[in-house]
Amino acid sequence: MPIFNFKDKEALGKVASVDTTNVIVEVENVDQLKRLQVNHLAVLQSSRPGQHLIGLITQVTRKRGIEEIINNGINDHASELNLCRIALIGTMLDRDGEKENVFRRTLESVPEIDANCFSLEGENLTAFMRTLSSVSADGNSLTLGKYTLDEHAVAYLNGNKFFQRHAFIGGSTGSGKSWTTAKIIEQMSELSTANAIVFDLHGEYSPLVGRGIQHFKVAGPADVEAKKTIGDGVIYLPYWLLSYEALVSMFVDRSDQNAPNQAMIMAREINQAKQKYLEENGQQDVLKHFTVDSPVPFALDGLMRRLNDINVQMVPGAGGKEKQGDFFGKLARMISRLENKISDRRLGFMFNGGRELLDFTWLEKFTTAVLGSTSENSKAGIKIINFSEVPSDVLPLIVSLVARVSFSVQQWTPSELRHPIALLCDEAHLYMPQRNMADSADDISLDIFERIAKEGRKYGVSLVVISQRPSEVNKTMLSQCSNFVSMRLTNAEDQGVIKRLLPDSLGGFSDILPTLDTGEALVVGDASLLPSRIRIDEPKNKPNSGTVDFWDEWQKPIKDNRLSTAVDNWRKQSIQ
Repeated sequence: MPIFNFKDKEALGKVASVDTTNVIVEVENVDQLKRLQVNHLAVLQSSRPGQHLIGLITQVTRKRGIEEIINNGINDHASELNLCRIALIGTMLDRDGEKENVFRRTLESVPEIDANCFSLEGENLTAFMRTLSSVSADGNSLTLGKYTLDEHAVAYLNGNKFFQRHAFIGGSTGSGKSWTTAKIIEQMSELSTANAIVFDLHGEYSPLVGRGIQHFKVAGPADVEAKKTIGDGVIYLPYWLLSYEALVSMFVDRSDQNAPNQAMIMAREINQAKQKYLEENGQQDVLKHFTVDSPVPFALDGLMRRLNDINVQMVPGAGGKEKQGDFFGKLARMISRLENKISDRRLGFMFNGGRELLDFTWLEKFTTAVLGSTSENSKAGIKIINFSEVPSDVLPLIVSLVARVSFSVQQWTPSELRHPIALLCDEAHLYMPQRNMADSADDISLDIFERIAKEGRKYGVSLVVISQRPSEVNKTMLSQCSNFVSMRLTNAEDQGVIKRLLPDSLGGFSDILPTLDTGEALVVGDASLLPSRIRIDEPKNKPNSGTVDFWDEWQKPIKDNRLSTAVDNWRKQSIQ
């Protein structure tokens, strides 16, 4: 039975103008005109039987005839021109095959001139929203909350399309961005073979617990000292996992006049160090095909000895006398830089993980734990990685290293064995900045994430970009996102970014961004049947991102040893 059963006398007015996606309706029912609200829904008669067109009200205008006012002055009898602009967003079909009342986000037709237009409200609105919910409530669904238009209608997203086509979650501080992310993580964790990595830069997702969730942290100085392992929830990211470009950016100062020589020597010596390792460990198959970028361990102390030897190398000269080699003294700054990095306790997760990290089987253990789903690692498929103790100057490099390992594993997995993985990138503006804001190390991070954004879908890698500053996030990354969950944005630049990414017909819809309530979101994209304003449901476990109640806290007693504990932790570079 069709959900719409409008009578002509209930019409808001008739269509006066039509273009590709926009309709202008001349409103005849003045009482209804007073009730109309921008961003609410309207229904238009289609030129085809069994169909109704659904539109979003983008503008309501009421004005009196200008010429008549000029000639006769303002009076109660002056003629009025009441107009309503509507952006068409989809088609409601009475029947589609065996299914009744199906909503499609395509325009099967356009309305004819003088076709009736009806305001969607009351019981008709409730029936439509319930239809949307029931149509969407299948095995592919992901729910965020309730529609603001109807608090009883559940707002579902298509889980396949949300992750297939990348997504952006954004909003100013305190708008509910972390709640939304936590709500999505909770639902992912209930799927039997869900597979995702959450980049948690500040440890705010540590309260999220559940059967499908496990937590890791990148080893800090205290973890290295205590020799904690992956079994303790502590991960190491050894230097040999870095690509050649990343190693060069870390160890070679580009401003040094000898930088090209240093980079060339680095490539040659790393290649030889990897070759030596493979020979000593009997890995003949790998030895035939490896490159400088292959994830093969090599001993750093051996590399350092070689670099020092080259830096002071003397070669035979004329008359039997020795002379300085071609690279004599030219590697000094690189060696000094490398020694400083190795001795930096903050970077212990790269250089001081112990002999175990040089074992040929370590990489398989690491990928099983960090990239495996529940059945593979026997723990959980949603891995939340805490990067809070990683120094900010290498943070983009380290976050992108985990992303690169994830992408590489997917890329080198035969298609019939491939299992998809999602990367949830919190505080993305810190490691996915605009090109003009990045340095050379950040460029390497951007190259990796841009490649995932462009090619990830083919290999089953999804990006969910999460940021409070969309204007600072790399444009390539945002342009590849086809789903947007935007919370309140108060900055004009950030609002402008979201407006430019929305379809032209919905440009006005984004004007509500600064007025959204805490926990409210504008949801637009392939995963959403309807561009919607949604009130996000509260997650079971709230992240540690709640806004501090300053005024209330200033009226409570202060906890003992607050400052001495902070100073002690600061010195140890660890919060225990």
